[in-house]
Amino acid sequence: MVLVRVVWMMVMFLSGCVMASAQTKAPESATLALRLPPAGAPAAANGTVQFIGTATVLIRYQGFTILTDPNFLHKGDHVHLGYGITSERLTNPALNLEQLPPIDLVVLSHLHEDHFDRLVQEKLDKNIPIITTKSAANKLKDMGFQRTFGLATWDRIDIEKGEARLRITAAPGRHGKAGMQALLPSVMGSVLDFGPNTAAPAYRMYVSGDTLIYDDLKAIPQRFPGVDLALLHLGGTRILGVFKVTMDGKDGVTLMQIVQPKKAIPIHYDDYDVFKSPLSDFAREVKAAGLDQQVVYLAHGDTYTFGPAEH
Repeated sequence: MVLVRVVWMMVMFLSGCVMASAQTKAPESATLALRLPPAGAPAAANGTVQFIGTATVLIRYQGFTILTDPNFLHKGDHVHLGYGITSERLTNPALNLEQLPPIDLVVLSHLHEDHFDRLVQEKLDKNIPIITTKSAANKLKDMGFQRTFGLATWDRIDIEKGEARLRITAAPGRHGKAGMQALLPSVMGSVLDFGPNTAAPAYRMYVSGDTLIYDDLKAIPQRFPGVDLALLHLGGTRILGVFKVTMDGKDGVTLMQIVQPKKAIPIHYDDYDVFKSPLSDFAREVKAAGLDQQVVYLAHGDTYTFGPAEH
């Protein structure tokens, strides 16, 4: 009965939902602010991205330590995706939650349990700042998290940590096709600009979030040219085995061609049984497109090291 009810709801939304957003003038983007305690030691010259699993990465640069989409469940654990749908984890994270270094902030693309699991909901420090969508920020407050910052598309937050500066801007993201969005949580991509000069940042990073390919993504390179590194949420996630809600391998290459990052790292693949497009799909599409030199493949626990961008 659960399956029948979910399919019926999806069909009704897909066939009957009329999107009014195109007729509404977009609001002006907002700028929020966050001040963190200064670091006790000088920052390393280079930055790192460590892949923990699913969409969870640890980013360290210019004194900032940033955690994305924290998911620390283990192989055999299940997440609830709504409407009675669950998914089993097929892998283990490279680190346990208790093994993390001190975290300055969390960047959360959206509130699904494979991105913010029940273990994290229970054990993550409730005072860690979390940058996320407006709807997720409100729900996190209800869970007891004290410092949530909700962003709409193109909103940004300026972060200070001693002399270090970081701007995070919410980029477009859409978890499902038009009509089906109403059944899914809102999602955002993120652009991270490190350094005091946001027009020429020391390093620019883009995190796609769980988006599909759609026209709004074309505005990203117009607003944020020269992306140094893109983290791509792949997996070709299919709900009920039918409805695709994250990019597959071909989509990942399409997003690379849209955003044009200097380097790209695929994440969010092979970790759950609803991920139907394995990493090999993406690797095949990358090779066919001649983009091999732009892609860095990380196994769980592996680290990518980068230096300041050259302008």
